[in-house]
Amino acid sequence: MQLTPYTDSWEEDDPHANFKEDVAHYTVADPLPTIEGLSQATGVPVPALIRYVLVKYAASNADALLAMGPLVINQMEEHIATAEADGTDQARLKAYDALREVVSWLVVGMKG
Repeated sequence: MQLTPYTDSWEEDDPHANFKEDVAHYTVADPLPTIEGLSQATGVPVPALIRYVLVKYAASNADALLAMGPLVINQMEEHIATAEADGTDQARLKAYDALREVVSWLVVGMKG
C-alpha cells in the first residue's frame, strides 16, 4: 500500500471540503519514520503497527472526538465569527452549512 499525501482539489461547495482540507493538511508529513522507529524500539513489525494505528483510531471514535474537540470547537467558532463579522444573511448561511458539515462528521464518528 502506498501512503501518498492527499493533494487533490475540490469545489468550495463540496460537502466534504473541511474533511478533505484536514486530510491534505495531515498527509503532508511522512508517518513512516515514526512508525519505523517505533518498530525498531518495540520489535513490532511496521505493517502490524500501521494496522494497529488505523484500527485504534477507527475503533476509538469517542476518544478521537474528545481529542479533537478543542480543534473542532475552534473551527466552529471561526465559522460563526466570520459570519457575524460579515453581517450578511449569505455569510450566516455559509457558516450554517460549514457547521452542519462539522456536526455531520462528528455524528458519523459517534455511530462508529
